[in-house]
Amino acid sequence: MKNRLKVLRAERDWTQADLATALEVSRQTINAIEKGKYDPSLPLAFRMARLFKCTIEDIFQDLQDLDTQP
Repeated sequence: MKNRLKVLRAERDWTQADLATALEVSRQTINAIEKGKYDPSLPLAFRMARLFKCTIEDIFQDLQDLDTQP
């Protein structure tokens, strides 16, 4: 799954540790999500969307969806 988490975090000048604290997860979890090695749970994805004041789709995009776009 492709995501914009690193971009959104950088726009706010937050470290991975800052974001992890805000979301009540480990810094390693944030790192793994940013690198595409781990997909977040649905509750965590909702918390991210609320924190960034956007939709889940604004943060995450399924790679399969990318293949079908013109």
